[in-house]
Amino acid sequence: MLSTALEGIRILDLTRVLAGPYCSMILGDLGAEIIKVEAPGGSDETRTWGPPFKGNVSAYYLCANRNKKSLTVNLKTNEGKEIIEKLVQKSDVILNNFKTGTMERLGLGYDHLKELNPDLIYCSITGFGESGPYRHLPGYDFIIQAMSGLMSITGDEQSGPQKLGVAITDILTGLYACIGIQAALLERSLSGEGQKIDLSLYDSAVSALVNIGSNFLVTGNTPARLGNSHANIVPYQTFQSKDGEMVIAVGNDRQFTHLCHILGQPSLARDGRFSTNAQRVENRDELTKILQKLFLTKETAYWKEQCRQKQIPFGPIQSLEEVRKDPQLHARRMFISCPHPKEGQVEMIGSPLNLSRTPVALQHHPPEAGEHTEGILRDLGYDEKTIHQWRLQKKI
Repeated sequence: MLSTALEGIRILDLTRVLAGPYCSMILGDLGAEIIKVEAPGGSDETRTWGPPFKGNVSAYYLCANRNKKSLTVNLKTNEGKEIIEKLVQKSDVILNNFKTGTMERLGLGYDHLKELNPDLIYCSITGFGESGPYRHLPGYDFIIQAMSGLMSITGDEQSGPQKLGVAITDILTGLYACIGIQAALLERSLSGEGQKIDLSLYDSAVSALVNIGSNFLVTGNTPARLGNSHANIVPYQTFQSKDGEMVIAVGNDRQFTHLCHILGQPSLARDGRFSTNAQRVENRDELTKILQKLFLTKETAYWKEQCRQKQIPFGPIQSLEEVRKDPQLHARRMFISCPHPKEGQVEMIGSPLNLSRTPVALQHHPPEAGEHTEGILRDLGYDEKTIHQWRLQKKI
């Protein structure tokens, strides 16, 4: 019986920054062997993206690189290409996020590598995909948020377009890559054949428009920026309490009736302007002003207790300090600590994946650049003299 879900799967990870490394970290958490490939000295830009740093390691790099081995190799040399070709023959997946055409120029395109290993799953992550008029453009999360429509619906009319507080299109694309890779591995177990996965940040971001995108396709109406309000549900937004900010998310008319009783205004639920969600959406501004005035009369803790007693979805807007102390997250092991050979204990956000028989595991700290190069090359049959010579020549 396997001790982890992806035990025995080897993934050759040629990605850097966030989308690809986030994908491979998730697969590593699930037990796959991840070999992170960088240029000699380390070429993942996030190693230097700081402050903050934990000693000499950037917090950014730490967030997406645990459970990996590190191999440094110069892909522009014949020796570097040979090393990758040998690893491909012993790997299940190769993951890259170079610009379209780069892998082919390196002699490592899909058509060549599948000849070496017909079982190979080849996953390419680019800004705009490997087809279409934008295929050669570089893609960065911020640019993709702008182009995809996500920024056009984030913020309010006063703020103008806003990006999300994290690189959400990188995260989404990393998750889609995980889904695609695991689907291809599952299909391979039936067909015995590998395949190529072509993912783009742009496609992934547009897919995240979900109901707002559907609203537009159905009506042709350009959505307004509603800030912290919901396009289709009211009240489903932020409110000020007497001492802070909070979110109320009323999902149906029954919950709205309970909310009106909590507020001491049961007649609001019978008011023709507000009795159904459709009417509340039509009269959003009027209802919001009434509710906001009522919420200002009590503290957040009071509304939290009242709403939870009536099973009305409620959440205080918490700072990260409050999130860090939340007992629910500690019970779920969403903050973990990992020993690092140079920087002592490193604290990280844990995995949300809870598998009952094959749980995720923290097996290795985010590696130093080239930390495992010699061991990997020895396993491929290279001798110490060759490895030493290549290191002097900066080929590894």
